[in-house]
Amino acid sequence: MKIAVTGSFSYSGKYITRRLLAEGHEVITLTGHPNRPDPFGGKVKAYPLDFDEAGMAASLQGVDTLYNTYWVRFDQGKNTQPRAVENTRRLVNAAKQTGVRRIVHISIANPSAESHLPYYWGKAANEKAVIESGISYAILRPTVLFGMEDVLINNIAWLLRRFPFFGQIGDGKYGIQPVYVDDLAVLALEAGKRDENLIWDAVGPDIFSFDDLVRLIGEKIGHLKPIVHLPPQVALRASQFISLFVGDVVLTPEEVDGLTANLLVSAEPPRCKTRLGDWLAENRKTVGAVYASEVARHYR
Repeated sequence: MKIAVTGSFSYSGKYITRRLLAEGHEVITLTGHPNRPDPFGGKVKAYPLDFDEAGMAASLQGVDTLYNTYWVRFDQGKNTQPRAVENTRRLVNAAKQTGVRRIVHISIANPSAESHLPYYWGKAANEKAVIESGISYAILRPTVLFGMEDVLINNIAWLLRRFPFFGQIGDGKYGIQPVYVDDLAVLALEAGKRDENLIWDAVGPDIFSFDDLVRLIGEKIGHLKPIVHLPPQVALRASQFISLFVGDVVLTPEEVDGLTANLLVSAEPPRCKTRLGDWLAENRKTVGAVYASEVARHYR
């Protein structure tokens, strides 16, 4: 089949694309970064993800399934989360105009239209656009991804390698249930092969308190450090100070709220099997060796 993936040259889209190519599909990508290094050696033709409906519809001609990974983690210039909602609606409209059979949409665990957090109400709005499109759909809701290109797990390890202690947000008792990015890709392909509409949480087998997560990372990479609990606003200010030196946004106020509200844990049984501890042990020398910049990845 001819299949489209948004962001094949980025993070989760790259893993999905790799799996699709291995199954023999023709894959195209819609990307906002056409000049980014192509990890597929020219096997994936790139088209603009510019949110012009007519242009995207032309790019999607002949596509059976669209895998959509597009979103923005935080507002940066004109790239805002409300604008990302409108952009997603335009992408879905283009898919409908073209006759795409199925959309596999990557969302987030625990989205809510009533949330005061733009990340979570925006994800809920995107799901609504997909559901109301009339196109057959699968919506996958991961919590937080880990893998070689991830931001959160990598940068916790980066901090542990470089500082004498880890400044924790609040009491550190709130939960987190990470999922391996390639497990998400496997689940996405399974969902794409089905016909029925479905919504699945995509989470791994382990639920940690955030304190236990930090301890696990420190133990596995050989840099176990004391945890110092800070009031959330103090921890946020500390992260903003570090942000000045790394030229990135280490943490946002919305992410603090989402973490401490236990929004990164699922109530559903885990569909993905890779354990974070096993992955960290296999990659202990490289995790956190270099800071992972969200700004550099998406805006430079």
